[in-house]
Amino acid sequence: MTAPSSLHAPIGFDDFLQVELRVGRIVAAEVFPQARKPAYLLQVDFGPALGLRKSSAQITQLYQPEDLVGRQVVAVLNFPKKQIGPIQSECLVTGFHNADGHVALCVPDREVPLGTKLL
Repeated sequence: MTAPSSLHAPIGFDDFLQVELRVGRIVAAEVFPQARKPAYLLQVDFGPALGLRKSSAQITQLYQPEDLVGRQVVAVLNFPKKQIGPIQSECLVTGFHNADGHVALCVPDREVPLGTKLL
């Protein structure tokens, strides 16, 4: 069996450990009308040590803002801030494209403390 062509060259475990994938809780979600593609502006709480971070997320086809508040998500915290319209995105909320090409959030399947790092 051959590997799919979309796989990149292998990385070392130390490279993986450099990515700060952490759990946060969405505390606010609203339509982000200034985004070029339909998106929500999220406020994600990563706990007292890491604080509140903003993110733009193109997840409008599978989620409504009111359904997002209170959900835990997995996000990358150590990317540089990115200017998206009038806001600076401070983290990258992760997800997977489903069969229709819509983004489904990457979430822990059990409640975990805010700020917990993926290992």
